[in-house]
Amino acid sequence: MASQLGPIPEPTSPAVSKSMRGNRGKNTAPELTLRRLLREAGYPGYRLHWKKAPGHPDIAYPGRKVAIFVNGCFWHRCPHCQPAEPKSHSEFWQRKFELNRERDARKRRELEDAGWTVVTVWECRLKQAAEEVVISLARVLEQR
Repeated sequence: MASQLGPIPEPTSPAVSKSMRGNRGKNTAPELTLRRLLREAGYPGYRLHWKKAPGHPDIAYPGRKVAIFVNGCFWHRCPHCQPAEPKSHSEFWQRKFELNRERDARKRRELEDAGWTVVTVWECRLKQAAEEVVISLARVLEQR
């Protein structure tokens, strides 16, 4: 699905482009941490980046129709810790962040339209209050 916001500006330099390509999209440290915590809490049986679910959530419980996205604060613009925006090449970064938010909203909408419960776990919340995050997820999983 094409963005309604227009094309992405070109990367500012080959170094920036290489750095951005090196960022992981799957199996990030926060994802690995949350998966371990879910197993320890007695909630194994999830699917990773499950292609049968709209938006391919990071963690999916297909039988319960619960989708979990583990969002990095910088890339997804966390509402909790509100990371600073890069000072240089602000047009590029603002556009990149807009597209990320647009994609996140589209994935959530597609899942909810298909009857899924969608939960977003923010990187900073996982670092600062992992136990609370797991308790909250356990409540959602038990209700489904």
